[in-house]
Amino acid sequence: MINNTNYDVEKDYENTKEIVDIDETTVYEKNYNIPNVEEWKLEIPKINLVANIAEGTNKEILDQYIGHFEETQKYVGNIGLAAHNRGYKVNYFQKLKELEIGDVIYYTYNGIQKNYVVELKTIIKDTEWNKLRNTEDNRLTLITCVEDKPSFRRCIQAKESK
Repeated sequence: MINNTNYDVEKDYENTKEIVDIDETTVYEKNYNIPNVEEWKLEIPKINLVANIAEGTNKEILDQYIGHFEETQKYVGNIGLAAHNRGYKVNYFQKLKELEIGDVIYYTYNGIQKNYVVELKTIIKDTEWNKLRNTEDNRLTLITCVEDKPSFRRCIQAKESK
């Protein structure tokens, strides 16, 4: 009697995954049940903002993306984000000061979008980081510089809406 166990396993594997050779050293497996983990973005319709987010807030990151404060959450709790607002090639938070209480913000992480509503608009000192502390509710904290006031930051907080 011939054992067909290996054939059955290979057949089942082929039914659940698609394998595509990229080059001789890399194999890419695409599982259709896993969300696109590359999708990490912020959308603010009122100011026509749609931008990708990247980990970190150093100059290299902020020159291309909205930066994520590494010590803050990414999906639940307080998510801290920063971006330039003027004087750079990419100034994603240039119009942040135009936001008002009640404006909508969409945050997407790992293919899942959450909706937030602005509830706080304030100016903080550049040493005042308590707005980035974790919270029990889900919120976004957006921080950028204040024009001609280097020791202050503009801070927008939005709570998740259900």
